[in-house]
Amino acid sequence: APSTGRSKNGYAFQEMELQDGGPEDCGQDSPVTHKGHIYDNQIQMSVSDPECPGFGLLNTTRKYVKPMNFQEEVRAHRDLDSFLAQASILLDEKATTLDEVLRRMLTHVVEDGHGSCDVDEVMNSLFTDAGGKEFNVHLLSETIQGVTATSTGIRYQQSWLCILSNVRSLQRRHVCIARLERPQNWGVNCCEARYVILILAPPRTKSTKTAIELGRTFATVFSDISFRQKLLEAKTQEEFKQELVYEQQQLSIVNKKPIVEEVEDSDPRRGKSLQCKDFFKAGKGVYDDFCCRLPLYPSDFTDGLTGKDRCLLKYTTTAIFLYIAILLPAIAFGSLNDESTRGAIDVQKTIVGQSIGGVIYALFAGSPLVIPLTTAPLAIFISVIRGICDDYDLDFDAFYACIGLWNSLFLILGGLFNVSLLMKLFKRSTEEVIALFISIAFVGDAVKGTVKIFKHFYHGPTLATTNSTLVLQQIKGILEKTKNQMGNTLGDHNETVSLMGHAEGHVLIFLPESLVLTTRERPILCLLLMLGTLWLGYALYLIKTSPYLNDRVREVVSDCALPISVVIFSFIGSYLFLDIQLPVFSVHDGTIFNFPPFEKLSGMNTLSAVGLGFLLALLIFIDQNIVISLTHVPEHKLLKGTAFHWDLMLTGFINILMSCLGLPWMHAAFPHSSLHARQLAKVEQHVENGHLYTTIVSVRETRLTSLVANILIGLSAFMLPIPLQWIPKPVLYGLFLYIAATSLDGNQMVDRMALLLKEQTSYPPTHYIRRVPQRKVHFFTGVQMVQLIILCAFGMYPLPYMKMVFPLLMILLVPVR
Repeated sequence: APSTGRSKNGYAFQEMELQDGGPEDCGQDSPVTHKGHIYDNQIQMSVSDPECPGFGLLNTTRKYVKPMNFQEEVRAHRDLDSFLAQASILLDEKATTLDEVLRRMLTHVVEDGHGSCDVDEVMNSLFTDAGGKEFNVHLLSETIQGVTATSTGIRYQQSWLCILSNVRSLQRRHVCIARLERPQNWGVNCCEARYVILILAPPRTKSTKTAIELGRTFATVFSDISFRQKLLEAKTQEEFKQELVYEQQQLSIVNKKPIVEEVEDSDPRRGKSLQCKDFFKAGKGVYDDFCCRLPLYPSDFTDGLTGKDRCLLKYTTTAIFLYIAILLPAIAFGSLNDESTRGAIDVQKTIVGQSIGGVIYALFAGSPLVIPLTTAPLAIFISVIRGICDDYDLDFDAFYACIGLWNSLFLILGGLFNVSLLMKLFKRSTEEVIALFISIAFVGDAVKGTVKIFKHFYHGPTLATTNSTLVLQQIKGILEKTKNQMGNTLGDHNETVSLMGHAEGHVLIFLPESLVLTTRERPILCLLLMLGTLWLGYALYLIKTSPYLNDRVREVVSDCALPISVVIFSFIGSYLFLDIQLPVFSVHDGTIFNFPPFEKLSGMNTLSAVGLGFLLALLIFIDQNIVISLTHVPEHKLLKGTAFHWDLMLTGFINILMSCLGLPWMHAAFPHSSLHARQLAKVEQHVENGHLYTTIVSVRETRLTSLVANILIGLSAFMLPIPLQWIPKPVLYGLFLYIAATSLDGNQMVDRMALLLKEQTSYPPTHYIRRVPQRKVHFFTGVQMVQLIILCAFGMYPLPYMKMVFPLLMILLVPVR
């Protein structure tokens, strides 16, 4: 630090604390103390000694300032109008220290002819040291900042700072606003400064025209987080003024009944307690959903495309992200269905079904940010159905469709009779346990796929197929050809594997590589591709918090992290290592749509499908409603409301279509829906007690991104087998790991589990740390972990029939909570 005691950025908080903390610091911070006299000062001088150089007394006064009421106080409008008439605005100021910024602002005021004053005199009045050499604590004399009283204490709005000063030489008031090019760290409670409002006023004036009153006006305007976000997008002073005018109008409008009040009536998570008679009001929930969402339906298409606040680039990057994030799981689960159903439901059908169901959901759902997908539990359910059909000699297409129709009937009845009101019983802790289980399931799928590759390729020569009949036929054919062509070598020696050794009376023959595999480089490359996809994707995802590039580029790169990672590592695996054959999904030729032959089922077969249809409906009901609830958490600040009942019915209608066409079922998927909301969010960062927090300012609730993504997925059906087969399976597994890693953000259970590994001094200042004893916090987390372990034990047990009762296990979490 400089010998004057000032820090580089104009504040000297730490220097002030050191002077108050111990006698040794008094000598160190003194501008006139030499090195040889430091120890004398430490022994002979106490910190309260007025003779100590640099010592001073600092009087601090804090008082609450009431925000300006633009609806009742006329002075607020006059202050803004006066500023707009003689605006002093600095955009993208490059100065980094507070002293430099204030000096530039004062110079700008003088140069614009808005006032004449001595810059040095005003600078002296802004700080506590007043230019004196005997007192070197360089602090702002008078400021206004936005604060919020929370259960953890006081949280400051650190992105703006209003500085006040009374200057004797001034005849009238002056206001200058500076928007900094980059956020600056100016000490405690001002770690992310982006806006500086400088208020100068003469000392003697009317009580309604003082510096504090003028500061109230501008501080009230800048306390709106969404307004500050809009100011960042203003490129000229005129646009900056227009945003001020618009914010003035918004503050002046008398508060009408907000949308949120209507939402509370239709949201089953809120409102009055659960009553049995609510389930007999048939259609009331769906009617309330329509009344809530239908008036806002046009804005779902126009928001972000019309008006001043356009965000076409954000929509484009989000649509690309969704395209990759939906397409690759569809390929992965389609490949799983292909293996379990022996081609009855393959990758092509999964992609087409995803496109059809996704487009319908994007157009008509009440929660357009929610993304429907065919998921791993549904794929397991389908494999169980295939096993039942094989055991009892049933037609798979017909039995599959019958179960799907029963399932859809239960879902539609659930929507009509308001069964989604049961979401009142699902608390946040239950939702967090299920969400974390889904993330773990993604990791489990990736690990199982990789282990399968290692088992198949790593340990010695293995047969390429498990079909023993096919192997024997090919070996028999090779032996017959060998018998007919004695002494001739079969195949290329470099591409064959020796089956029989040299021995007297035996013939050396070679099996083709299509039958025998003995390559260890494949599993190693697969492992590297999977981990590389995760590493690059997550590193690019976190680039938004780094200092590299500029804000716009960082945001675009972060939004496109997953597509960039998938494309790069698909290129590495399929082109750079062309000589290593990697596992890819298979593609079959045949009709996409198959209408089920119901005449092949007897009446008993149809009735037996009721139980399976009910279990499937239970699974979809829980997943659908929990995903909608996790997407519409208060932290996302979604304003258009939910439509639990209608969305459940719509899922039933979609699955009727899927069942009749022989396509895989679908429901709302986690974490794709939550990631979709975060992709469309505008955020602001703040620092609290050394921890960096990201606050969502607003989210664009649009249908366009999911609509465009699902249309592109439909077009991808024409990209089979090439170029989609160039995406190796390990890259799909890397995508699963990426989705699981990014879904952990915002999960409070994960944060509390991390506390078990931290020392207490490193605990973040969250509300539950301050309000709940730590023993109870850890006990509660432990109970959640036990529930999670039980879910994982049942959900990942290798016996398929065990997973059929998994929905019942999830419901048991409610009474446990």
